[in-house]
Amino acid sequence: MTKKVLIVEDNQDIAELVAINLQDLPCDTRISADGRQGLELAIHGQFDLIILDLMLPGLSGLELCRQLRRQKIHTPVLMLTSRSSEADRVLGLEIGADDYLSKPFSILELMARVKALFRRVEVLSSKPAADQPLCCHDIILEPQRHRVTIQDKTIPLTTREFDLLRFFMESPGQVFSRTQLLDQVWGYSYAGYEHTVNSHINRLRNKIERDPSAPEYLLTVWGVGYKFREATVHNRAASL
Repeated sequence: MTKKVLIVEDNQDIAELVAINLQDLPCDTRISADGRQGLELAIHGQFDLIILDLMLPGLSGLELCRQLRRQKIHTPVLMLTSRSSEADRVLGLEIGADDYLSKPFSILELMARVKALFRRVEVLSSKPAADQPLCCHDIILEPQRHRVTIQDKTIPLTTREFDLLRFFMESPGQVFSRTQLLDQVWGYSYAGYEHTVNSHINRLRNKIERDPSAPEYLLTVWGVGYKFREATVHNRAASL
């Protein structure tokens, strides 16, 4: 099935290169070189993916992504960033971007990231039973509402943080390496990207743990990886 992709990038050469290569997936692409126009297209265009540069005229990529998430538009967003903008990458992930790719980037890696985002959406949409809420310890995760609560307090999570927590809660007690988490949650596994897992784990702990320095839920297994503390997990559909 052909996917619809919006490319918001003011460098015409990069935008056209990305569009040409996406045709092989296949994808129908729309290019915008302006942030404000890109936002309007993203809101009304019903795209399957948005490839978003951070430095844009009219409206920055960060603000574009922030406004989409405020309007509860959860179209996957792949950010394109410069190598020197680590703070922007972190902020982009915090406000709801699903993945990032540093410039200059390899077309092969770009295509792998795009395919991984498509696969994640397809897997989630093909498992209706997996939409049932999960309860583990004090945490309730509701996939259909994209909501996490702890002791009746709503915890705001980015899309990737939500997916990561859901993955752990579906397999409590099981230890996952950083490489396995990249493969299962992000949909790709590249050497050198393990720091992506670390940063998401740290941000997730800051949001769900009473004391992130002494976590109760999301535990480190030294020399191996991470696990979610084992407990009974059950559906809450009947009581919610």
